Amino acid sequence: MKYYSLNKIAPDTSFSEAVIKGIAPDKGLYFPESITPLPQSFFDHIDELSHTEIAFQAIKQFVTPDIPEDILKTIIEETLSFDFPIVKLNENISTLELFHGPTMAFKDVGARFMARCLGYFNKDNNQEVTVLVATSGDTGGAVANGFLGVKGVNVVILYPSGKVSDIQEKQLTTLGQNITALEVDGVFDDCQDMVKRAFLDTDITNFMQLTSANSINVARWLPQLFYFMFAYKQLHKQYKNLVFSVPSGNFGNVCAGMVAQQLGLPINHFIASNNQNNVVSNYLNTQSYTPKPSVQTISNAMDVGNPSNFVRIQEIYNNDFHLLRNNLSGFSFTDEETKEALKEIYTQYNYVADPHGAVGYLGCKAYLKHNPNAHCVFLETAHPTKFLDVVEDTVNTSIPLPDQIKAVIDKEKQAISISNYDGLKSFLLS
Repeated sequence: MKYYSLNKIAPDTSFSEAVIKGIAPDKGLYFPESITPLPQSFFDHIDELSHTEIAFQAIKQFVTPDIPEDILKTIIEETLSFDFPIVKLNENISTLELFHGPTMAFKDVGARFMARCLGYFNKDNNQEVTVLVATSGDTGGAVANGFLGVKGVNVVILYPSGKVSDIQEKQLTTLGQNITALEVDGVFDDCQDMVKRAFLDTDITNFMQLTSANSINVARWLPQLFYFMFAYKQLHKQYKNLVFSVPSGNFGNVCAGMVAQQLGLPINHFIASNNQNNVVSNYLNTQSYTPKPSVQTISNAMDVGNPSNFVRIQEIYNNDFHLLRNNLSGFSFTDEETKEALKEIYTQYNYVADPHGAVGYLGCKAYLKHNPNAHCVFLETAHPTKFLDVVEDTVNTSIPLPDQIKAVIDKEKQAISISNYDGLKSFLLS
């Protein structure tokens, strides 16, 4: 498979080069040159396949010949070492739990897959690679855990001071080894802008090999299509009109679902469920795309004012607004509405969601008002204990800590404070 830059200036490249570079030399995001649908027999017999077999068939075309099939199967087996259960709330709404991995967030899949791909590509290379990543919450912990101890890879994580939960901060600042956390005096967009600027800075790129582990990297982004396949496997015999409500920040997750749909997965519609960072929801209602500074919310992993992956979504739909609008709805909700949803899910269904899942639940309800025959699956993207104060105060109950959280809760934070790009550049060149 070849990959091209969405800026259409840089030369096409291989999967391995796209992973190692992160973004193209013309600063565009990489996109696969083609998406070949899987045979109908794959979906007809999906119940007979393991998660590993489903993922292998789905991702194979995007990574070969750069990764041999036997190595790819091993990477997938190691990536998918936990469950992806569906929990049915009522006849119209289910949730897909994506928090059973080591950092209890959906990003564990992409981070683990990318770490293993990069480890394979770097196995005979003496040159170190520096993975530079910005996080609004869960990405940092997942990347830190996924890349911990990987040969020849150093990880630098930028996160906004005071704008991630305590547990999220512990997960990205306590591992040590090849992981360094930089605490930024700013918001997520500042972190993301610094990362993008570093890729443009020849003082840095002539000195070290940089790559990104945000969902702009194809190896972080594409494996997220697996979840939608796994949900379909569990639900397709019961429900024919499947719709996915995706809590959306940088829009990599819903974009990966759209790739699954391009592969032939029978998904009827997507919902981009936003908090008050509602650039895409506004676009879908007005056809005006206007990035703006992010605002802080209780669903902090979605606090993104200029989502990077939306350009990939536009590419899938050939920049045809009406074609996109037919397949994607967008809704935006306040923190107060999110808290009310947390209460409703708990009191009506005895289910404890996290704030991001609650936003996804609200997206389901909004869509179902006008589409009552759909079965809507919202993605529960993180375990509620990662947002312990908000969730416990809202639902007025105590939530037991899982082992993954207990393992980091008492560890000491290690982070370097920076206030601007010069701080990042000085650190990287030191």
